[in-house]
Amino acid sequence: MPIQIQNNIKEEITNFLSNLIRINTTNPPGNETQAARFIAEYLAKDGLKSEIFESTPGRGSIITRLKGTGKKPNLLLLSHLDVVTANPKEWTVDPFAGTIKDGFVYGRGAIDMKGMTAIEVITLKLLKQNNIPIKGDVVLAATADEEHGGEAGAGYLIHKHKDKIWCPYLLNEGGGTAIPQNNRNIYPIQTAEKGILWFKIKAKGTPGHGSTPNMADNAIERINKVITKLGNYQPPTVYVSTLNEFLTQITQTNPQLKDTINRLLTNPTESEQILNELAQKDKTLAEEIRPRIKTTITPTIIHGGMKENIIPSECEVVFDCRVLPNQSVTKTLDSIKDMLKDIGDGKLSYEIIQMHDGNQSTTQTPLYDTIKNVLQEADPGCNITPTLTTGGTDSRFFRETGSICYGFHPVRPEEPNGEYEKRMHGIDERLSIDNLVWGTSIFYETVKRFMT
Repeated sequence: MPIQIQNNIKEEITNFLSNLIRINTTNPPGNETQAARFIAEYLAKDGLKSEIFESTPGRGSIITRLKGTGKKPNLLLLSHLDVVTANPKEWTVDPFAGTIKDGFVYGRGAIDMKGMTAIEVITLKLLKQNNIPIKGDVVLAATADEEHGGEAGAGYLIHKHKDKIWCPYLLNEGGGTAIPQNNRNIYPIQTAEKGILWFKIKAKGTPGHGSTPNMADNAIERINKVITKLGNYQPPTVYVSTLNEFLTQITQTNPQLKDTINRLLTNPTESEQILNELAQKDKTLAEEIRPRIKTTITPTIIHGGMKENIIPSECEVVFDCRVLPNQSVTKTLDSIKDMLKDIGDGKLSYEIIQMHDGNQSTTQTPLYDTIKNVLQEADPGCNITPTLTTGGTDSRFFRETGSICYGFHPVRPEEPNGEYEKRMHGIDERLSIDNLVWGTSIFYETVKRFMT
């Protein structure tokens, strides 16, 4: 059975996470070096030496290595230190105060992903304190810049300091949060993620007076046509193998959904209608599936116009497009341009902000088996499934260089799953102390078993 975390560790990890949240690493600008130094000083108390690497001043990532005997492959415990912005006016507590109340640690990053940083740091500390005879190196890396694509963090380390960070196996964010079904839990382990295509479309027009619209060519109206056309586009439904396995585990855990899921898998052209039916029974599950079966294209930023009575000659919009593994982001962009050619008439230009294909890892490994065994011992009757995440993580830098990567932050249900997901990048982000302790026990036991 997983270890029982002692009360002093419970207090310690709670305070550690609270103090880490208090270090404001909102990206941009990031300023992750301060958080990296905090972790380095904490680990130094147990004789663990750390290195901090800055891609630019203030953009620091920390690496700490606990040496093994070399008889097993090395394992990387990866997390990121930067967080997304938070508007204090929308929160019930200060998002950067690390407030502890009602059994929760509140603050930006509690879930994404300083909570997992805390779990990984305590895991490394326990391995050292307990003199666990690990057979491979366990490497801890808490990096900068993940929330803006990771190039100034994990990407920088892979390109400039690969010998310090690269490991054959990796544990990171993206999975592990239990999905309750039929009084049992399903733990999805992230083994794949969609590709990212962030791009900007700029529309050109002819300026004029706002009172005589027919005598000008309004760039805002052209961009509106672009948004409408891409919003109405229905990409073909594609079921990747990871999703098939996920849905299989859902039906094994909750047989009442078997007919609906089988219809979904055998009628891809009717997927939207079937998911709408599923949403009547389980809206959270339906919305988990929906973006995982096709390309999504979402407008996220728009700029245009300079004065109330001037028709603008320029307007631009940024899109966040996510593409399934095994589908090319380059070909996706070509298809988008082709769809819009009748709108542009030579007056649309495209700028790539960020693009990379999706990625995935096999489940046929000793690490995946260890995760399954530990979870099934801790939560008898639960199921474990690979899952595809819609968002990208820093795992991509490592999968692209040959690592086996799993998203595994163990979390048991403490509120409706949809509510938990909303708090990530949302208002009143929080993680319960019970889950912080339980997640640490599961994570530590997994690492210990795999490395001994």
